[in-house]
Amino acid sequence: MLEKLFKLKANNTTVKTEILAGLTTFMTMAYIIALNPNLLTGFKANGGDALWNGVFLATCIASAVGTIVMAFLANKPFAMAPGMGLNSFFAVVVLNIVSITGLGYVESFQAALCIILVEGIVFLILSVLNVREKIVEAIPLGVRLGIAPAIGIMLMNIGLGSNVGIYSENGGPFYVMRDFFGALTPGLAKTNMGSGYAAMVLTVVTMFIGLFVIVILAQKGVKAAVLLGMLVASVIYWAGEAIFLGVNPFASLATASFIPPFKDMAATTLFKFNFQGFIQIGWFTAITLVITFCIIDMFDTIGTLVGTASRAGMLDKEGKMPNMKQALLSDAVGTVTGAVTGTSTVTTFIESASGVEAGGRTGLTALTTGILFLASMFIAPIAGIIPAAATSAALVYVGVLMITGLKNVNFDDICQSVPVALMLIAMPISGSIGHAIGIGLIAYSVINVFTGKAKDVSVLTYVLSVIFLVKFFLAI
Repeated sequence: MLEKLFKLKANNTTVKTEILAGLTTFMTMAYIIALNPNLLTGFKANGGDALWNGVFLATCIASAVGTIVMAFLANKPFAMAPGMGLNSFFAVVVLNIVSITGLGYVESFQAALCIILVEGIVFLILSVLNVREKIVEAIPLGVRLGIAPAIGIMLMNIGLGSNVGIYSENGGPFYVMRDFFGALTPGLAKTNMGSGYAAMVLTVVTMFIGLFVIVILAQKGVKAAVLLGMLVASVIYWAGEAIFLGVNPFASLATASFIPPFKDMAATTLFKFNFQGFIQIGWFTAITLVITFCIIDMFDTIGTLVGTASRAGMLDKEGKMPNMKQALLSDAVGTVTGAVTGTSTVTTFIESASGVEAGGRTGLTALTTGILFLASMFIAPIAGIIPAAATSAALVYVGVLMITGLKNVNFDDICQSVPVALMLIAMPISGSIGHAIGIGLIAYSVINVFTGKAKDVSVLTYVLSVIFLVKFFLAI
């Protein structure tokens, strides 16, 4: 049954490998279950518990639906969830709607969901008409080859930088790369961080032990290396919390509720589209916001799909991924589901790369991750105790492996090397895959035009470059 559905033998994989890969992907992105509702509600400051609960369930459901559709429609090991960056932008849009219309936060949130609904419908149409696939093909091969390494650096930046934030009486958040390694001496770091220093040391030690465990196991040919490394790191962190910080890592489970708050979802987010509030922000603003969400989501998804597929050896000689149309269609379905249930744009997650490194090659990996997202509606408190330090170990390891894709870039060709170099820097700095691709496309087009190779660039590549120029300079 599973062999027939997912063509496991043809993809040189097994049921065990795929399930472990799906579990690995889920563990590296489980943070989104709580983080997304936190970001969209200001940690419950806006909309209270009811809206938080609604967004929490929407996150689980939309992630599961998009990922499961990916499994069966495209047979790819990629998982989906509300995109980081896009969710923060969505929260800013909601606050702007509050300012423009005078509506309450919940009503403005429901108005903003109309933007996501329109975006998802537009993507469905473009995917069915193969427009999004044509856009993928318009990205030059050299730029496409640089996407995976750029994502690798971005993953390392997340793992070593923004994935773990520690607070203390001296403020925060304090981050690993900036605050621990940035300090001149441990004494100075302790002075700056106060009581947060002990947690920072535990985080750093845990992360590197987890990373080394993953590397050693991988070198020994253990396919579950990433998952086992994360488990080892988690155990070490929990023990460190209990012994050195005097914290019970499982205390939250004693009072946690395992009953999904469906009533709150029905009252705040499920099919709660405030079209009247959407119209109140003005047609020009509304259209501009839809276009902005479309551009960012489209190229974030394209970049993740191409980059991760490149690492997994799923691209053909021309740098194209089979079933790209189906993968993009799955992304659109996820976004529409997110709008209907009550969350920001759903997109393909770069953490899918961790499952690919664990051996995931088919939709069975995605199906496993999707089922775990559904289960999270009931076991969210358990998923919530996975320490960020363990996730960081996996992200850094996968990032290193994706950087090796630079060997495929022809650095003797200035038309390839400059766009790729710019993407390598732009992606971690901007925090956006889409923006980095835009800079790469602009650089590629400009260099070819002024070196007498204008005819080598497709018309659609020029069009995309102009679109990004307009977006960057008009700040839409």
